[in-house]
Amino acid sequence: MSTSEQALVTLLSRFALSFDGAVLGAALAYAAVRTVLKLTASCSSLNELRKAPYVSVSDLRHIIPDGDSGQSESDRKLVVVRGTVEARSSVEGNWKSLLPNVLISQESGDRAVIIQRTQVCIFNEWKGFFGWTSDLRAIFGRTFRKQESTSSRTVPFVLVEGHSPYSDFLVVNMDGSRHPLPLTTVYHQLQPICATPYTFLQAVFGHEYPVGVLDEEKILPLGKTISAVGICSFENGIPVIKSCNDFPHFLCEMTKDQMILDLVFKTKFLFWSSIILGSLSVGILGYSVVRNWNRWKQWRRQHRQLQNSGNDSTTSQLDSSNDISIYDDFRTASDDEVATIPDDELSSNVPDGQLCVICLMRRKRSAFVPCGHFVCCEHCAASVERDSAPKCPVCRQQIRTSVRIYYS
Repeated sequence: MSTSEQALVTLLSRFALSFDGAVLGAALAYAAVRTVLKLTASCSSLNELRKAPYVSVSDLRHIIPDGDSGQSESDRKLVVVRGTVEARSSVEGNWKSLLPNVLISQESGDRAVIIQRTQVCIFNEWKGFFGWTSDLRAIFGRTFRKQESTSSRTVPFVLVEGHSPYSDFLVVNMDGSRHPLPLTTVYHQLQPICATPYTFLQAVFGHEYPVGVLDEEKILPLGKTISAVGICSFENGIPVIKSCNDFPHFLCEMTKDQMILDLVFKTKFLFWSSIILGSLSVGILGYSVVRNWNRWKQWRRQHRQLQNSGNDSTTSQLDSSNDISIYDDFRTASDDEVATIPDDELSSNVPDGQLCVICLMRRKRSAFVPCGHFVCCEHCAASVERDSAPKCPVCRQQIRTSVRIYYS
């Protein structure tokens, strides 16, 4: 990984773990909420699909009478219709059927009602000689970026049952539908772009450069059997089906049972994902709240001790505290317990090397466990032990307790 990528990853990790992971916990909570909303929508779609009738085109008039056209869209029920794709002009029964309005694929010559042409320009980025890195993905792999342009042509089409002549048909209304279509790929070709001296310079200096153009053509051919899932109504005596925005499918190759299995799998995946994300977010946010609460209490206690020590300390103690500012947090914790210092423990009567490394006023009396360092007096050792995460002032190792040392 290059230096810039390492710096970006480090910055993102520090931001995610800031405030003891509060940012990461909030992001996981947001993802959990989104997953729960998707789970609710998926369960609702699954219940609607199970209740929806699965009929053929000829049975629509028995399920939905002509008088149902006056109802609002929210009152109409979901219907699953299985039929064969056919151009609308070929079933209207007038002069238009002599010249049906259909589309012809330029590549395969197939007759279709939808033709979608997609051209994707693929770019490749290599680190180059001047952007040398130890990351194997960047050296041997390819990082693709695509620029896509899509053109689509559609003619009115219907779903029919059986063979010509067609007595019953269902008009498919595509207005406002953004659902994926059951298209068939009839042309797929990757045309490489010839390299130029300019391309070589782009590769050497680590800039992205085009490597090829992917040309695809997909069609919805005549005679393909598909399922239409949506709101069905009658307009001027002709059945019309429209997409339901709350449902994930509109036109697909799956049957009703296959769609139910697909939604069941999606629902189970969203269910367990919501549980995992919710548990992680609750755990991380709880840990962050507890840690920050303890820090705030510790800061408040130290602030209060500093105020008390400032009111009760003498001028000589203030002068000595200026020389040992590093250990203020440990001294203030024991100032309330300090009484009169015996004459044999005064700093003037203690030989060199026997003074406490924290207060520099008393003789060393206590050793820390388990590191064993014998560096503190009895009062300072007690102050160190009262800390939320007690550590030895010499080796910074976690300590459990201190032991009073007696000279024989």
